Amino acid sequence: MEAVGILCLAVVVLTWGFFWVWESSERMKSQEQADLLGGGSHTLLVIAHPDDEAMFFAPTVLGLARLRHRVFLLCFSAGNYYNQGEIRKRELLQSCDVLGIPPSSVMIIDNRDFPDDPRVQWNTEHVASILLQHIEVNSINLVVTFDAGGVSGHSNHVALYAAVRTLHSEGKLPKGFPVLTLQSVSVLRKYLSLLDLPFSLLGTCDVLFVLTSKEVTRAKVVIKLEWKMFSGDLITVRKMKTAEDIKRSKEDLKRGLGDLLFVLKKLNF
Repeated sequence: MEAVGILCLAVVVLTWGFFWVWESSERMKSQEQADLLGGGSHTLLVIAHPDDEAMFFAPTVLGLARLRHRVFLLCFSAGNYYNQGEIRKRELLQSCDVLGIPPSSVMIIDNRDFPDDPRVQWNTEHVASILLQHIEVNSINLVVTFDAGGVSGHSNHVALYAAVRTLHSEGKLPKGFPVLTLQSVSVLRKYLSLLDLPFSLLGTCDVLFVLTSKEVTRAKVVIKLEWKMFSGDLITVRKMKTAEDIKRSKEDLKRGLGDLLFVLKKLNF
């Protein structure tokens, strides 16, 4: 009995210690988040295909909207891999409407140079040129996109990250220009759901968003819009249970899990 009592006490102390450390770190992160994502920013979400904004970035967009960011979206293809490009363009506009991005802030590039095809490597310089033009025309001061792993490994996703890196290495982005990238993680972590929460909380991050129940409902609506043509409710539910870990770091943005949460970490080129 004495051993059980000591064990219980140890568990209580460790639990208290964990939450004390977490609370302290969160207070620091809150200030960093305020500095990094101050209201009024012009944010550009750069995606490769219609449905990327729903399957990977819906919590990000909703969280930024809450901070009064004006979000622009640049999509580099019509998603015509299955010859349904026109349908997917319409779905993207519907999705953006739910997420609060007006049609005037959405640009879809339907160009042979950027086919929706994982076997095709998009020209990095061409992507970078279009991206830079969009940043300048819309006075963008924050970019959100994929990391070097592309989350799913799709070559079109990876091309976007390569373009951002190219702009930086060539000195075409202002010094200190912030870029957020969604980090690729293992399949196991993608489907741990809330069990991944301790890893996300203890990981190095600068920003933590917790979506409201209303925002979660909107995100689910968006995913249903985009995934009608694929495999239905099972994938819709499982994908919605992934959170987003977005970090600004030399490595790539981290994909975390749980349907209410994503965190941001600084990207230092």
